[in-house]
Amino acid sequence: MRRLSRLLRGIVAACLAVPAAVAWPGPSAAQQVDDGRGVPFLTLRNRTGATTPDAFYGDERSDLKAGRCTIRELDLDVFAPMVEAVPSYLREELLRVAAVRELPVASALDALWESAAGRVPVLYTHGYFIGFEKGCRRATLLQENAGLSGRLLWFSWPSDGALINYTHDEADLYWSVPDLAEVIVGMHDRFGPGGFDLAGHSLGARGIVLALYEVANRRPDIRAREVVLIAPDMDFAIFERILPRIRPVADNITIYVASGDRPLALSAQLHGYPRLGQSGNDVGTLPEVDVIDLGELPGDGPTGHLYHIHSRVVGQDLNQLLAGGLRPGDRRNLTRRGPNLWQLQPEPPRAAD
Repeated sequence: MRRLSRLLRGIVAACLAVPAAVAWPGPSAAQQVDDGRGVPFLTLRNRTGATTPDAFYGDERSDLKAGRCTIRELDLDVFAPMVEAVPSYLREELLRVAAVRELPVASALDALWESAAGRVPVLYTHGYFIGFEKGCRRATLLQENAGLSGRLLWFSWPSDGALINYTHDEADLYWSVPDLAEVIVGMHDRFGPGGFDLAGHSLGARGIVLALYEVANRRPDIRAREVVLIAPDMDFAIFERILPRIRPVADNITIYVASGDRPLALSAQLHGYPRLGQSGNDVGTLPEVDVIDLGELPGDGPTGHLYHIHSRVVGQDLNQLLAGGLRPGDRRNLTRRGPNLWQLQPEPPRAAD
């Protein structure tokens, strides 16, 4: 498997070495209309002036913009048997942004209203070390893994997309919180109380909590239907203190935690306190919050941090929660481990034909 993985990485690198004018759409493609595989977005990133879609936005702070990013998969049909054999976290490297089309913010919300077609839309926020190109790919993968097509709106704050810039990303996240709070207010005004969901991954989950804290102070009439915190990179004790303030503006709060999450373990060492997304915390101190422990699932990759896009079982549970509106006791593969703690079980093996 390791040799196969190295071979696939080599194939991808060779494909990406093709000149941009040949491998990717031409100069006007960044703004072309392309309604294929992808997601609508809101972003606080700067326009770089680049004409290629993958570099259209940078990592500098800017005003709020909206649009849709479309991705496509590298055509490696000749290597299909090998590609199908590798894990999903490696197949992600075959995806690239094919087009970016900007829209007015109001038009983007109108388009989400139409595409949701009466279903509850989901505002999703990414975590640390996510440039625009990677974020578009992963938001699309989440949309597909959780069965949220037509309902997902991706909020992209100006993460540097650099592994060593964690503290820079924290600063950029905090800078983005007022705008994220405004977007939540806009979702409420457009879709009504309890008419929208919020989801955040890792550092983005911290942003969701802080934005809700601001919203609760300014607009206590606002109410999200579901707030889903996936591998949240947030001090557990700080969340415990903030929870009573944000609880009235959320009908339901769900937290996904794992024991083998390496980035959260490193974050705990850096900050000196356990993270909310780590298993082993005393979740019984979090009233009216559902905690889903993923400790019994097989690993989704080398980090244990991206289960929301790479684990089919997690995707199915997110679908039952966000698309079906089901509580833990009504969802498949969940076993109660405490008053508000549930264990997500692996899928049972399929019977032989």
